[in-house]
Amino acid sequence: MFALRDSRDGDVSRLRVDVAFTDSSLDLQGLRDDFPEGLARLEEVVGVPLARLSQVHGADVLVVDAPMALGEVPFADGLVTTTRGLGLMVRAADCVPLLLADPEAGVIGAVHAGRPGMALGIASRAVAVMREQGATTISAWLGPRVCGSCYEVPEQMRADVSAVVPEAWAETSWGTPALDIGAGVRAQLERAGVDVVDVARCTLEDANLHSYRRDGKAAGRHGGLVWLS
Repeated sequence: MFALRDSRDGDVSRLRVDVAFTDSSLDLQGLRDDFPEGLARLEEVVGVPLARLSQVHGADVLVVDAPMALGEVPFADGLVTTTRGLGLMVRAADCVPLLLADPEAGVIGAVHAGRPGMALGIASRAVAVMREQGATTISAWLGPRVCGSCYEVPEQMRADVSAVVPEAWAETSWGTPALDIGAGVRAQLERAGVDVVDVARCTLEDANLHSYRRDGKAAGRHGGLVWLS
């Protein structure tokens, strides 16, 4: 079920932060985030309820303290919480699922960072919101996404995005214009003073991960999860 699972302890008498990225053995695709079987399975495995989003490739980051009922899932691309026993989830199929945590302060975040969100600075926005909630020393986990050698884009798009995030400039392995969303998000985090763990697996190349570029509308979604326990 998991492409990666990790944990970080704060004060061990108080709390622990867990993070995980799922693989293609679980499909979290659904209409308005209605995927009850996959959600129930995840919540059973991680042992906490999960707050989630209807993702729109924007830069809005919400502070939450409870999971959302069906039909009440908000439109945004980032979540932050200080609530113990609550998990945060974002989904992806080529975009970057980004997980953030300050175990000492007890603040966590989860972000869906696609090309538009990266250009809008959603990663930096999530870090700022976490700091408003008391975070100081933040670690980040960059999940599986399409790599810069595979994410072909029109030349003008590469120029426009790279003008905002120069580190995202890339070229495919066959020599055409491309973008490296992971490199762009990582650079934004490092500029914000965040320590980064990079799970650099390409969704298009790895059959054990979901990829919209590879499978089109038939693609599923994998999840990025972070929770305080």
